[in-house]
Amino acid sequence: MAASKKRIRIVPIGNVDQEIVKEVGRNLKEIVAMEVEIVAAIKEPEYAYNPSKGQFHSTEILSKLRDLVQEDVFRVLGVADVDLYVPHLNFVFGEADLLGKTAIISLKRLRQQFYSLKADRSLSAERASKEAVHELGHTLGLGHCTDRRCVMHFSNSIEDTDFKEKQFCARCLRHIGGAVAQWERV
Repeated sequence: MAASKKRIRIVPIGNVDQEIVKEVGRNLKEIVAMEVEIVAAIKEPEYAYNPSKGQFHSTEILSKLRDLVQEDVFRVLGVADVDLYVPHLNFVFGEADLLGKTAIISLKRLRQQFYSLKADRSLSAERASKEAVHELGHTLGLGHCTDRRCVMHFSNSIEDTDFKEKQFCARCLRHIGGAVAQWERV
């Protein structure tokens, strides 16, 4: 009897552009060479909303995503279209549970419309894919990379996200190769 194959589970949160979610899934499958499943959306996380900031606390959302981790799931990636923050930062494009298997990204600041520019779904999907790979990289033990082209480089602005690639640099790839190999032995 064949063992069940572990996969990345993408969880849309609230009302998100499903075409972008599907593109993120396709890119993840290609970049990390792992099966990806997109499950039904969960409701918008009102419990994480901070009215004084007008944003959602991403760490609180991550804590709820942990409930979706199962034995046959390698990582869970939440995809929302709300503005995220963590204390001490004005905003984040995403956040990862560094000690666990969950990550979240937001499409809000990845869309051209946020910057009062003409919508570009393809560019939004590319940005979302980069941020998804970046946050999942954190769940594999990667920190921020000094190589500005590496997907693990910190994005302080949308220009940083646009500049970097969707791929890991050679150094980061060696590190995650060991992490994935360890997982595959389980």
